[in-house]
Amino acid sequence: MKITILYEDKDIVVVNKPSGIVVHPDGKSKGPFITDWVLENYPKAKNVGEPVETKEYGIIERPGIVHRLDRDTSGVLLIAKTKAGHAKLKEQFQERTVVKKYLTFVYGEIKDRFGIINRPIGRSPNDFRRWSATRGARGEMRDAETWYVLLSYRVGYSFLEIEPKTGRTHQIRVHFKAVNHPVVHDTLYAPEKIKEKPNALGFKRNALHAYSLEFTNTVGKKIKVVAPLPADFKEAIEELGIQEVAKKEGLC
Repeated sequence: MKITILYEDKDIVVVNKPSGIVVHPDGKSKGPFITDWVLENYPKAKNVGEPVETKEYGIIERPGIVHRLDRDTSGVLLIAKTKAGHAKLKEQFQERTVVKKYLTFVYGEIKDRFGIINRPIGRSPNDFRRWSATRGARGEMRDAETWYVLLSYRVGYSFLEIEPKTGRTHQIRVHFKAVNHPVVHDTLYAPEKIKEKPNALGFKRNALHAYSLEFTNTVGKKIKVVAPLPADFKEAIEELGIQEVAKKEGLC
């Protein structure tokens, strides 16, 4: 794996996760995993983190992992090299003081400059792989809040900066599906859109990029890390003719 390091100190390393790689084993996915890279480069992190016990696959080790990005989502990923780093980051995620910002293209034209999606998320009643923020969701409904800023829109698409205030599984994808603006080329939440437009903006994966992340390191210093735009985002920006918007926002 070719993994780019964006920031590093004695306790924490931040990487630019490529699309297509799963963060840690889950008993179902094929590797390699980000955790393989962690163990290869930081073997002392082997016992850092919290294993997860599952009924189906037993105990799953997650060395260094504090949070996750979906397989197809690219961008900023925090990794703890030490137990002190893990404790510091875990505390901030629990207190919701980590500021995460994503970029995405969604189907349809959103006209409001700013918006908040505040919808609890539960299990989909129809597909065990999916979550839902609409009527009929089952199981425990967990609060979920997503803020967004409209950067630009063109016929059929909107380009957004998103700040999830909570960290639910698939939160951004679920929330925008719930308001009828699913993420472009999201095979799980927008298969019907992919059938209509199989080559939408040239994406071959869900159009979601973890662009920036702000946290406090173990010595109390505020850190902001930015992951450069991947090639498919740059190509989509060019296809829509919104290069000036991206430059104005400091994205390229």
